[in-house]
Amino acid sequence: MSDVIILVLGFGALTLGSFLGYFARQSIAKRRAGTIEAELQKRISETKSKSQLIISDANKKAAQILEELEEETAKRRQETLKTERFLRKKENTLEEKESKLDDFERQIREKVSELKAAKDSIQNLREEAEKKLEKVSGLSRDQAKKEILEAIEKNYRQEILERIKRLEKNGEERFHEKAKEMLASAIQRCSLSQAQEITTTTVNLPNEEIKGRIIGKEGRNIRRLEALTGTEIVVDETPEIAIVSGFSPLRRHIAKLVLERLIKDGRIQPSRIEEEVEKAKKEINSQIKKAGEQAMLEAGIVGFEPKLIELLGALNFRTSYGQNVLLHSIEVAHLSAGLAAELGANVSVAKRAGLLHDIGKALDHQVEGSHVDIGIKILEKLGESKEVVEAMKAHHQDYEPTSLEAIIVQVADQISGARPGARKDTLENYLQRLGNLEAIATSFPGVDNAYAIQAGRELRVFVKPEEIDDLEAHKLAKDIAKRIQEELKYPGEIKVTLIREKRIVEYAK
Repeated sequence: MSDVIILVLGFGALTLGSFLGYFARQSIAKRRAGTIEAELQKRISETKSKSQLIISDANKKAAQILEELEEETAKRRQETLKTERFLRKKENTLEEKESKLDDFERQIREKVSELKAAKDSIQNLREEAEKKLEKVSGLSRDQAKKEILEAIEKNYRQEILERIKRLEKNGEERFHEKAKEMLASAIQRCSLSQAQEITTTTVNLPNEEIKGRIIGKEGRNIRRLEALTGTEIVVDETPEIAIVSGFSPLRRHIAKLVLERLIKDGRIQPSRIEEEVEKAKKEINSQIKKAGEQAMLEAGIVGFEPKLIELLGALNFRTSYGQNVLLHSIEVAHLSAGLAAELGANVSVAKRAGLLHDIGKALDHQVEGSHVDIGIKILEKLGESKEVVEAMKAHHQDYEPTSLEAIIVQVADQISGARPGARKDTLENYLQRLGNLEAIATSFPGVDNAYAIQAGRELRVFVKPEEIDDLEAHKLAKDIAKRIQEELKYPGEIKVTLIREKRIVEYAK
């Protein structure tokens, strides 16, 4: 019973505690709510104050901006009005100028019309005057003009002649001096010795007995040697000397090497001759290559193809009018380089073209065509530049020169070939050239006689004084020189001296 009571009392206390706790929480919640609401009201009030301040500042700034915009607008309006007034003033000025230009143009047209009318009137008056003059003089306009010119020419002929001669003399002297300076400078840089080649080579023999061994039984040794080398061996004309004769320096050199080795060895027989000829040919090929390399070294040029070096070396065994072609090519290379340096041309191209200008002569006995055309094909095939090919192909005037370097190579070639002692000429060619010179001169009307002198370096022409006067003589000399230049090929230059002399002879009896 007591337990029940205790349980009931405990339950009642629990219920009472729950009610008391509920009411206590409600009271606390009400107090907290009142505090939060107050806080919110306070923040709302502060926010409204700040908003009013921001709006007030914004209104002030807006008013200030509007004021500044109104001032800027007023200022722009003033500037626009000022510009408009200026443009109106300009427009008025342009209108005034346009009006003045129209007036000026109208005046010019009127003056042009007046001048044209005056010109037509003057032309009519001139024609009328010419007609009256022709009627009075009995001569047409062309006839009168011709007579006036003839009279002027007759009265002032001597003065014209003297003036022409003076101008030509001054110009020629000036240009000749400059040309001589350039040529002298170029030639001084080139100091090659030139050996004249002939068609025979001599081989010294140790004694006269060796001649019989060279000839062999019934001449078989010498015939075999001549057949293999393409030369002629003469052993019976001069004591202790054998002469190798032939037009090819290469063949003569091979024959000389073979003879010297056979004499030194002592065994001279056909089979031995064949062996020595083969050895000599191989040795010659090596010498050709060395000659080409040496030529490049002397000319100061690098970068040739091996085949081109061999062809260049082969020129060492080729002559032109007795002049060694390889030495001639080296000389032309040096001369071309010197002239190119003086004239401001491409020194490298001129020197290279000068060294290779006769390269076609290395194969002209094997390939058809002139050595110039052969040389062009060789250089193009072996990759030489277009500038070098163009510069070398015009050296004999077979092609028109297309560059300054081409003219330089042409001049250098003529200098090298024409200088005294450089080349020999055959009597037949020499006489033919002299005859051609005299024939060209005597083919002109008014020429009495013509004589080629100084080995064909000068042509003296005597004219008939009654047919050729001084002016015509001057023109005739130029025509003869021009025709020689066009029709003949010759080294160097030819001086044409025209002589007009009138002799009057009377006899007192």
